[in-house]
Parts: sequence; structure tokens; C-alpha cells
Amino acid sequence: MRRPWLGRARVLAGVAVLAVLVWRVGLTPFLHGLSTVDARTLLLGLLLGVPTTLCCAWRWTLVSDGLGVRLPLRRAVAACYRSQLINVALPGGVLGDVHRGVRHGLRSVVWERFAGQVVLVTVTAGVLLLAPSPTHRWAPLLAVLAVAGVAVLGVGPGMLSARTGPGVLLASLGALLGPVATFVVAARAAGVTASVPVLVPLALLVLLAMALPLNVAGWGPREGVAAWAFAATGLGAGAGVATAVVYGLMTIVAVLPGALLLRGATRG
Repeated sequence: MRRPWLGRARVLAGVAVLAVLVWRVGLTPFLHGLSTVDARTLLLGLLLGVPTTLCCAWRWTLVSDGLGVRLPLRRAVAACYRSQLINVALPGGVLGDVHRGVRHGLRSVVWERFAGQVVLVTVTAGVLLLAPSPTHRWAPLLAVLAVAGVAVLGVGPGMLSARTGPGVLLASLGALLGPVATFVVAARAAGVTASVPVLVPLALLVLLAMALPLNVAGWGPREGVAAWAFAATGLGAGAGVATAVVYGLMTIVAVLPGALLLRGATRG
């Protein structure tokens, strides 16, 4: 009985964030983000999604191998695309990973996602420490979380061996570059002219927010953190919301290949 209520609470949290944003900044930034999206922007989102998904799938195969489970890369890519599509289509943002875990082994999916988040937190902490932005105040906390995450991985089930560890790290970095590049493209499409060094820390903070399972098909914390981070940097909350909206639409297009693979889910 608790699980359905938990799912509803997560959705309501995402709705609440969006409602507060509309109350504080109005609908204009949302409409601006929608109006600035064109075919070129969406195509870039689709193209950037390919190497990102490949890196996620590669990381998953390495983690599975470390756990003693063989997972072909082709099968992993198909499952990752399906998982991403479900994540952006259904509330919570994690149901696709749950589906992937049920079909291919929950243990490997949990450790694969955890390894990716540890790298994200570590990179974000390092960038914020170096970035000339008010957001750097969060760097010490993120650094502590990163150290704790690395420690957990270190005492994990042997998946980060000398053979697989470097590959997991490289794949995680590759999987991170795609979303950051997508965010920069989204900012440009939304009319934000800030330099890339200014936008990268904001992108990483937004990606951290997206890891929270408190959203409506991906919407909610992403827009909220983007509004806060952009405002803190002097770019304006509205610009952050518009950028997040464009990013969300680019993400939807990027996972559309998963629709072609859903019919094969019963065979995957």
C-alpha cells in the first residue's frame, strides 16, 4: 500500500515545483522555450543522444561483466533506449530503469546507475570548486558525497576491478558529455549568450536535479534548479526555465529510437 502512495507523492512533488515556478516567473519563460525550438535544435538533440546512450550501455556491460554476468553491447543499447523512453514518458523518471532491471538484472542496473551518479557528483564538485559562480558554495557538500560514493564503489561487489574500472570511468565521462553539450545547445536556442564555462556548471547542477525521482515525466526539479542556478549566476530565472524547457524537448526527441525497440521488449 505504501508504494502507490510513494509514487503519487513523487509526481505531486514535481507538480508542486512546476506550480511554484509558474507562480514566481509566470508562463512566459515556458512559452518562450517552446517557441524557440526548431528542427535543427531537435536534430542536434537526437544526434547527441546516440553517443550518450552508447556510453551508458557500454558502462552497463562493464558493470555486468564485473558482476559475472555477460551482457552484449547491442542488447544493452536497445535496453537503454527503451529505458530512457519509458523514463521520459512516465512519472517519476526511473520506471524505465526499473523495467530494465527487472528484465536484465536489478543488481547490475542499480550499480551501473550508482557508478554514473558518483562520477556526476565528483565532476560537478570539481567544476564548482573552479567555477567563478555563486553556485560554488555547494562544492564542499558535493565533494563529501563524491568521496562517500567512491568509498561505496570501492567496497562493492568487485565490479570496479583494474580491468573494468577505467572503462566504467571513461564511459561515465562520455555519458556526461552528451547531456552537458545538449544543455549548452538548449541555452543557445533559448537565447542565452553566456559563455560555455559559465553554462557548464549550471548544466551539471541541472543534471543532478534530474537524478531526483520527483518529477512528472522528467519535468519539475530540472526546471526548478535551472531557474535557481541561472538566477544565482545573474542570468535570470526565466532564462533558466526556458533553457530547461528546450532541453526537455531535446531529450524527448533523443530517446525516440526507443519507440522502435519497444516492440522487441518481450524478446530483449
